[in-house]
Amino acid sequence: MEKAKVYFTKNITSESLIKIYEALGVKLEGKVGVKVSTGEAGSKGYLKANLIGPLVEKLNGTILECNTAYPGERNTASDHMKVAESHGFTTIANVDIMDADGEIKIPVHKGKHLEYDLVGEHFKDYDSILNLAHFKGHAMGGFGGVLKNQSIGIASRNGKAYIHSCGQTEDPNKCWGVKYEQKDFIESMAEAATAVADYIKENNKTILYIDVMNAMSVDCDCDSNQGDPVMADIGILASCDPVALDQACIDLVWNSTDPGAHLLKERVDRQEGRHILPYAESLELGTREYELIDIDE
Repeated sequence: MEKAKVYFTKNITSESLIKIYEALGVKLEGKVGVKVSTGEAGSKGYLKANLIGPLVEKLNGTILECNTAYPGERNTASDHMKVAESHGFTTIANVDIMDADGEIKIPVHKGKHLEYDLVGEHFKDYDSILNLAHFKGHAMGGFGGVLKNQSIGIASRNGKAYIHSCGQTEDPNKCWGVKYEQKDFIESMAEAATAVADYIKENNKTILYIDVMNAMSVDCDCDSNQGDPVMADIGILASCDPVALDQACIDLVWNSTDPGAHLLKERVDRQEGRHILPYAESLELGTREYELIDIDE
């Protein structure tokens, strides 16, 4: 397979976010959804509205989210909207909690854990998607980038339970008590992310991917007690290939001389997080081979 192009800028500003989107050379048209994590109440690392606002406005985009499977401040649409508002997202765009009115079932064509994927019903209403992820650690997945944002992130509340239980239950009240192998959960995320990509392709829609490597804690933005960043900001990366993009982010962490990088590496590997990359590649979601193109030069 041909190497994927991954674009990079060390500058983390709203201007550089627009610049790296434009570097991809693909225009998101029609009704555009921007999938971000609104961040759990109490978290601090989520992508801030003032950073992403100018790009969202340029795209005339709608902020997309789905409710959480775990108990918290974002597991109902009304509470989730309050958090989105308190975190500033409603000031830059309309916010759509995609599973507020239910969910749709989309096929999983390849894989061994999931028979289908459940995504927020409103997801079908969008012509183009920007998968805009904050790259950081994650207590269950090891790390969160565009692959997690496309699997757990776009899944409905029940869909999240289905992925977390590796296809054993759709019930958010039961999924946390189900036994599974960690590697199976990582693979289930990859299968769900691939199902979303296949759905987009089959319905002639468009998706682009951006990872912002700032405020990198070992904890996810879904953690209300999220720890402080463990290493310095790296930059923004973008690609049309989600596997190449997350692989490039992982490589930047692994090649970093930052004294705190080992903490993020330990979190990733304790949860077998890097396994999502070769498994997603085996599902033909993308390639791990990439060319890193610095747009600052």
